[in-house]
Amino acid sequence: MVLGTVDIGVAVLYAMTIFFLAQWVSRETAGHTKNASDYFLAGRNLPWWAIGGSLIAANISAEQIIGMSGSAYVMGFAIASYEWMAAITLILVGKYFLPIFLKHGIYTMPQYLEKRYDSRVRIVMAIFWLGVYVLVNLTSILWLGALAVNSITGLDITVALVAIGLFTAAYSLYGGLKAVALTDIIQVIMLVIGGLMISYITLDKISLGGGVAAGLTELMSQAPDKFDMILSKENPNYINLPGISVLVGGMWVMNLSYWGFNQYIIQRALAAKSVKEAQKGIVFAAFLKLLMPLIVVLPGVAAVLLLPDLAASDQAYPSLIHLLPVGIKGVVFAALIAAIVSSLASMTNSISTLFTMDLFLYFTKSEQSQERLVTIGRVVGLMSLIFAMLVAKPLLGGFDQAFQYIQEFTGFFTPGIVVIFLLGMFWDKTTANGALYAAVGSSILSVLFKILWPDLPFIDRVGLVFVLCALIAIITSILGSTQKSQSVVDVEDVDFSTSFTFNLGGFAISLVLAGFYISWW
Repeated sequence: MVLGTVDIGVAVLYAMTIFFLAQWVSRETAGHTKNASDYFLAGRNLPWWAIGGSLIAANISAEQIIGMSGSAYVMGFAIASYEWMAAITLILVGKYFLPIFLKHGIYTMPQYLEKRYDSRVRIVMAIFWLGVYVLVNLTSILWLGALAVNSITGLDITVALVAIGLFTAAYSLYGGLKAVALTDIIQVIMLVIGGLMISYITLDKISLGGGVAAGLTELMSQAPDKFDMILSKENPNYINLPGISVLVGGMWVMNLSYWGFNQYIIQRALAAKSVKEAQKGIVFAAFLKLLMPLIVVLPGVAAVLLLPDLAASDQAYPSLIHLLPVGIKGVVFAALIAAIVSSLASMTNSISTLFTMDLFLYFTKSEQSQERLVTIGRVVGLMSLIFAMLVAKPLLGGFDQAFQYIQEFTGFFTPGIVVIFLLGMFWDKTTANGALYAAVGSSILSVLFKILWPDLPFIDRVGLVFVLCALIAIITSILGSTQKSQSVVDVEDVDFSTSFTFNLGGFAISLVLAGFYISWW
């Protein structure tokens, strides 16, 4: 057992706090029964701080902490582009996408697609997202989380996997999104404190007690190649992060899909009190994204000097926890558990929402009570967790650098997703057939390029397939109709104006990111 009594006490205190807080915020006033809006969208009453905190808590999971730290161990700070480019993407989502979605009062992304196109597009995309969420996202969070718990505590990996899944179900399934989002602010505080602690202590160890600045200087001196943000073609990791394409190519497609059109992420913004409240939450989340490389990337780079002989790169972060003093180790472990269970809870809630609102209601074709919809959501959430526990090890047990595997797999589908949303929102002649062909063409073209052009970096492949899918959608729409699509969602009366605070925040984030890339080009 690696954790001491004090460390275990800290972790247990965290778990009890989250559980009881979730039950408290999930309580209903006398005479009120939880309805679908309460369960799936927190009554559309989330404040900005809950939205911003929940966006980050949902995003930063074992997939990021363990997976991205592992990738940083191999390829260095260049992997931070996923975090820093996301900050700019969030600003774009807040200004141009959220006003459209919130104006139409949707529950899910497939619901928007039906409003814009037709029911075929809604059902196809709902089934696709459910498959990816359960088979890729939910399983990866569970597996990497169990791997971390096993490494840190010595607990059997299967037992750890089941324990994480059951704890997630216990604190989140009753209250739905409200329980998840309002406890996520605690999760984010734990995540930031724990992440900064491990970065501080690892850098201090590198400098032999000389402090953070000295440790960072020593790290940059001994491993200068780990601080290249833009990789050259000669770099062995170019295939994963292909140079300038990170800034101007396929990573934009990946980020727009994840932050703008991904039910798992966007659901908490759909639950905002208003557009302005959602936008404030978006800016808050974007600033937090600037911090994330200090929490999830820097420790992986530091491990290159502290733990140079790791058998697997995804062991970097758990192995670093072994080096921490008693008490601090418990805080960092609790932060890791916070990241894992908050992401699992968010994913489970989104799976419940998609199944209930997009598939169950569509195929039953009958009026359903609000209580029944909530019950269906809870049952589906529990079943998805159980299924993910059963298949996590068989699916992911053999992968090193799981973060890169997840990015490449989802990259098969994201070009088509971004095409059908962007054209659907901003080109009124896009037809349902054009959208369907782009969605299906994305996976077919991606597989073909993967087989026929294996040396093409996957981020470049994502960008190329995006262009081809856009052409497919445009040509199909032009040939199929000379008039506007009958299901056009009009954006002419959508207010895209943003507050001074939002604009100032976006400008500040842009300046900070420009400084990072100029310094470490």
